[in-house]
Amino acid sequence: MNLTAVIMAGGIGERFWPQSRVDCPKQFLSLTGDGETMLQKTFRRVCGLVPAERVFVVTNGEYQGLVQTQLPELPAENLLREPVSRNTAPCIALAASVIAKRFGDSVMLVLPADHIVRHEAICADALTRAAMAAEETRGLVTIGITPSYPETGYGYIAFSRASDAPAGVYQVDSFREKPDAETARHYVESGEYLWNSGMFAWRTDVYLDAVQTHLPAVGAIAQKLYDAAGTPDFEAVLESEFPSMPAISVDFGILEHEKRLYTIPGSFGWDDVGSWPALRRIAKTDTNGNYRSGDVLTAGTKNCILQSSGRLLAAVGLENIIVVDTPDALLVCDADSAQSIRKITDMLREQGRGELL
Repeated sequence: MNLTAVIMAGGIGERFWPQSRVDCPKQFLSLTGDGETMLQKTFRRVCGLVPAERVFVVTNGEYQGLVQTQLPELPAENLLREPVSRNTAPCIALAASVIAKRFGDSVMLVLPADHIVRHEAICADALTRAAMAAEETRGLVTIGITPSYPETGYGYIAFSRASDAPAGVYQVDSFREKPDAETARHYVESGEYLWNSGMFAWRTDVYLDAVQTHLPAVGAIAQKLYDAAGTPDFEAVLESEFPSMPAISVDFGILEHEKRLYTIPGSFGWDDVGSWPALRRIAKTDTNGNYRSGDVLTAGTKNCILQSSGRLLAAVGLENIIVVDTPDALLVCDADSAQSIRKITDMLREQGRGELL
């Protein structure tokens, strides 16, 4: 199979503020205590399936140096720069245009840079099956995660059996936004929903055709990028044309309108590490359920996230609280409100306090 892979590494990880900052966002951090960043983990994951010369990383121009430092094995020409952030649909269109020009109509695996997988071999099998399904069905394939609890921080996929797809490949009926707790419980108990992982497989020609159909403004620029790819004019065309693309996600812009949409259910210890409470799921905790990093002492404290980057952090009598101490900012947050940390970064932006972002 003519297989390639794309890692999306341009996000800013605001729900991990104040550790994740604009100059070094979440995907470039090591959050699991093993010294390996999430970008490095993702690159290693895909390199088990695709040679490094067929792996592409798309990132914000400001992060090119970080990518090159963390992934020295990545060929320089496979690091694609977004002049501005335009969300996932344009990001993938940029990669698809370059890959189609260089490798023809390959099957692209598309993965975010900031996810954690516990069972790598099972994940590799799911990605392989998704790639095969994308080739056979000529459709757009997403990997859905069999939910293990009623998570309210994830989007969900409603799915059903597909008569026109190989065994183990299902039809996507609809995408559902992040639900409230009661709705999430219904989704899990019904057995008819999967978590939306944001991992995909499709042929480059199929994706670019879908872009032309559903997002013609993106498609027109993608064609210009394809025409310029591999020529001395590419960077100039990218700089002048990419900012004109609308900022829209692949889910809203394409997948919700596409009929040839399939899913492969998977269960391999996946976590999107979307906010601080994820550390209790993916990292080592003490006997009281606390995640502790740095110089931290606790007494009578349970189920907390406690991180210090320098001075002693002492927590007494706390439960379900997040405390993150950095040299210039201190976060104290109820763990159930972690999804709202963006409100703080929005306030800092409004106040012109960019040095803290």
